[in-house]
Amino acid sequence: MKAWLMHGWGEPEEMIWSDVLVPVPSAGQIRIKVMAAALNFFDVLQVQGKYQVKPPFPFTPGAEVSGIVDAVGDGVPNWALGTRVIALPAGGSFAEYCIAPSTKVLPMPDAMDFGIAAALPIVYQTSLFALESRAKLQEGEWLLVHAGASGVGMSAIQLGRAMGAQVIATASTEAKRNFALEQGAQFVLDYTNASWVDEVKKLTGNRGADVIYDPVGGDIFDLSNKCIAPFGRHLVIGFASGRIPTLAANRALLKNMSLVGVFWGGHLVNNPDYPAQAHAALMRMYAQGKIMPVVGSSGPLNEVPRMLRDLANRSVLGKAVAYV
Repeated sequence: MKAWLMHGWGEPEEMIWSDVLVPVPSAGQIRIKVMAAALNFFDVLQVQGKYQVKPPFPFTPGAEVSGIVDAVGDGVPNWALGTRVIALPAGGSFAEYCIAPSTKVLPMPDAMDFGIAAALPIVYQTSLFALESRAKLQEGEWLLVHAGASGVGMSAIQLGRAMGAQVIATASTEAKRNFALEQGAQFVLDYTNASWVDEVKKLTGNRGADVIYDPVGGDIFDLSNKCIAPFGRHLVIGFASGRIPTLAANRALLKNMSLVGVFWGGHLVNNPDYPAQAHAALMRMYAQGKIMPVVGSSGPLNEVPRMLRDLANRSVLGKAVAYV
């Protein structure tokens, strides 16, 4: 089979399109014939050696797929060969076949497109965990979503609206702000202009945002804490800006605010049933038309390096998906 391999830290263009053996599932594992593999910003970081998970070389990146059950290991119940599934492999998805633990293989609706299916699990489960479990977002609260045209931003906007929040999104270009509006944001702001802080205050009647969804970090983190509401929750999703910020403790004191970490992957380590539980909730919302992943960039599997570069350049609206 064909797979993308990294033999050392580098850039997406240094990945090698290689012939490798088809993997064999061990006990508790499922082999999936990949139909579509979604790309994430952390894939770029992992290729560069900047991500917290550093697999041994050579390795195949990629962490979410849709496809067909091709083989099962010992002790795997309920999965018949040929079943359409969504899966969260621990790497290895930029390949024609991949292995995933059975606890992270999820049912896929018969009518769902493989690309839509691959684009759904990571960003939507991350945002559901963030907004429901970590922020306890309430109906009528103000939700500020940064990077509103990204995959996680898209999912946060849609889920925030589904949960009854009033949503403000920020993005750097007019096209991205229009995209955020299409996802359900009621207001959009340009975060390249620092006046967005005052605009958030105006929109919220000088109260500020009750929940801030922040996958950017850096200066955006610093400015966000100037427009957070009393008892607000600032969700730390990631650091796409490249700078990990800090918070002066007196600001948390004076605002009665909470700085809340969101490490969905870490949560799964101690809660292996969470993917199935979250997926069931997301499928209900999908069936009701409340959420719908947008695949803004796509191509064949052999174009993964190009698509990763587009992600690194922040030129993708929604999700990027490679088809096999």
